[in-house]
Amino acid sequence: MRAVKTFATYLLVGFLWCLHWLPLPALRALGFGLGRLLYALGRERRNVALTNLRLCLPGLSDSEREDLARRHFVAFARAVLDRTLGWWAPRARLERLIRIRGVEHLTDPEDRPVILLSPHFVGLDAGATRMSMFVPGCSVYSKQKNPVLNKLLYDGRMRFANGLLLSRQDGMRKIVKAMKDGYRFYYLPDMDFGPKESIFVPFFGVQAATIPALSRLVRLTGARVVACITRQLPDGYEVEVMPPWDNFPGESVEADTEFMNRFIESQVLRMPEQYFWLHKRFKTRPPGEQRIYP
Repeated sequence: MRAVKTFATYLLVGFLWCLHWLPLPALRALGFGLGRLLYALGRERRNVALTNLRLCLPGLSDSEREDLARRHFVAFARAVLDRTLGWWAPRARLERLIRIRGVEHLTDPEDRPVILLSPHFVGLDAGATRMSMFVPGCSVYSKQKNPVLNKLLYDGRMRFANGLLLSRQDGMRKIVKAMKDGYRFYYLPDMDFGPKESIFVPFFGVQAATIPALSRLVRLTGARVVACITRQLPDGYEVEVMPPWDNFPGESVEADTEFMNRFIESQVLRMPEQYFWLHKRFKTRPPGEQRIYP
């Protein structure tokens, strides 16, 4: 059985490799069809997305939320297929497809550590690939059970720079060491990892379990926070590397974490169809509150 699964995985990888030869309009057309299919068949994740949209964007009507969810599934599917470009397309092609603004902010003039804050938009991987062409980065990843897929994802993320991927179990100490060694920490801040080490702060007015690592890392290392937002466009992606945050950290870890969530909210409102609504962001509830997802 294991040999059959391994063979099937290699077939899948071979199919994905073939996709990277397609012109972007053809790849995006496939992504459109795949996204619509996933929306139609993926009842559980469709319900998660609609629940998140109802909580976070209550001003929308039911039909508007459904339309937004459909567009999100399409954007998500397109980003998944676009990963094949990041894994195998020539560097020159990627430089044309993934434009970047504000690259000067990737380096601190005072040689302080830099945290690249990148919320979960669908262009996350495209942005990481493009920035890895400029600076060495480190990030935290979840090891895949399938060794073939795990190697594919690992090699793809390490393709253009001598980067560093840390396991979630490694803890903060290795992250701090990597930052002090000159790696930019590519930090994905907005997922629910359960109650351990999380605090509850509002996200679109809903209490959300949030790991306050950003504030703690800045207080520990003196790092500057540079937000990196990647937007999916019809002809590729645009990475916006923003100027470092001023007056951060603030008065408390809790206030800093709430500030971070408000910033993410502001970016979500710029392109709501591209935020990762498929994640159960509100799965962990404060004591006494009922569960949100079935």
